[in-house]
Amino acid sequence: MTRIVSAAEAVSRIKDNAVVTVSSSSALGCPDAVLKALGERFDAEGHPRDLTTLHPIAAGDMYGVKGVDHIARDGLLKRILGGSYPSGSSNLPMPEIWKMIVEDRVLAYNVPSGIMFDMHRDVAARRPGVLTRVGLDTFVDPIRQGCAMNDVAAAAPIVHRQEFGGQTWLHFPNIVPDVAIIRATTADEHGNLTYEHEGAYLGGLDQAIATRNHGGLIIAQVKRVTAAGSLRPHDVHVPGHLVDLIVVAPDQWQTTETPYDPAISGEVMRPWDSFSLAEHGVEKVIARRAAMELRRGQTANLGFGISAMVPRILLEAGEPQAVTWAIEQGAVGGMPLTGFAFGCASNAYGYVPSPNQFSYFQGGGFDMSFLSFLEVDRQGNVNVSKLGKKPYLTAGCGGFVDITANARKIVFSGFFEAAAQFDLSDDALRIAKPGKFTKMVDEVEHVTFSGARAVETGQDVLYITERCVIRLTAQGLVATEIMPGIDPQRDIITASQGRVGLAENATVMPKSLLAEAPMELPL
Repeated sequence: MTRIVSAAEAVSRIKDNAVVTVSSSSALGCPDAVLKALGERFDAEGHPRDLTTLHPIAAGDMYGVKGVDHIARDGLLKRILGGSYPSGSSNLPMPEIWKMIVEDRVLAYNVPSGIMFDMHRDVAARRPGVLTRVGLDTFVDPIRQGCAMNDVAAAAPIVHRQEFGGQTWLHFPNIVPDVAIIRATTADEHGNLTYEHEGAYLGGLDQAIATRNHGGLIIAQVKRVTAAGSLRPHDVHVPGHLVDLIVVAPDQWQTTETPYDPAISGEVMRPWDSFSLAEHGVEKVIARRAAMELRRGQTANLGFGISAMVPRILLEAGEPQAVTWAIEQGAVGGMPLTGFAFGCASNAYGYVPSPNQFSYFQGGGFDMSFLSFLEVDRQGNVNVSKLGKKPYLTAGCGGFVDITANARKIVFSGFFEAAAQFDLSDDALRIAKPGKFTKMVDEVEHVTFSGARAVETGQDVLYITERCVIRLTAQGLVATEIMPGIDPQRDIITASQGRVGLAENATVMPKSLLAEAPMELPL
């Protein structure tokens, strides 16, 4: 029978050398009270020691929910596999987990979120590990970094190349969880869990099954407990036979800097005019051009950064429901949120568990994906997962590799140069001051997206910047559309040191992109 216990009592059951899987997405669904108690137990007792932790999506943030930083202790944490990691502003201190990573004090790996969910499903079914083509020719591939984030991890590989059926695959051997730490809103006295105040289901069900099938311990943090039999069976997402211990944390936050918003959990629907529009500026110009790729009735995936503004462009045009958005945390439809609430949506049509969403993404069932870039190289490779000088400014790959592996069309958005200054008017966008360096480089620091594989498999790939639209071709990067006011030779070819060419039939983008007035989209 499920028992209701304190967080301290729950973590007292975790043994040395355990593999602990944690369900979270930054502060969304983060079982922070349990992680805090785990760190406090180690401080008091020196145990448990040498844990391996699995985080399909990051646990905690840099804005008040510490998550994994509670357990970022020498001796406590030996190895960590994360789809993503806490990230934030350069004005904030580096998270403790990042200090451990860059100082080689923990074996650290960045494994695509979808593959991490696949690992749990294959462990649960006692299959021989994940066999996938997701991640080939990226940093996930052993021919590059093999997911390793530091030297100690590189010396202990977790992925191998495998020939099977005449093709090359990546094989991730099983890592069996001994403990699962998950979160919900309500538990009844039998341990049945409902998620009515949560912004997503995430992967807690799969993580619990993987742990239960190998005789492990499942700890669920919840906001409240209700009587046995009082939950509607259709609302139970994790049934009680998969839960051992319940920890009540009545003040758990819904997501980053958000104690509770019923629109995030789909309990109320917001009027469309209650959403803020994108602020006028160069980022909005880029997002507008990206939105021009959409057609009514399509389903599109959305990533962080400038791309997250694209739904607000449709909103401003009076077409908030013309496209169905699907985000990796599980929301489908509605309005994906920006800023601290990224990963959530209001007015969603529905919520699916993250593992199912990633199966959809990995198989390329959607029409296109809108993502951002840190840098792009001559071959069209994109880096979003590693910044050597300030690593915690990026969360790692998250679902980026899963999403791009088989996407039919990918629209990357970003600035052509870093810290350039612009003069923006209704007629033209001009470079007032060149940037510190171009983001069009000879070779990216980390290959999160492989341009060579995209060309080989026939993916339609665009890179939209404030200066031009660039298309990936077999010959490299070619600018096919130029922003009004941009000098192609000076601002594109010379500024990129010749890494971006100019199409003979390049056209000029419409001036309506630049105006403050709402833009009509060709939906």
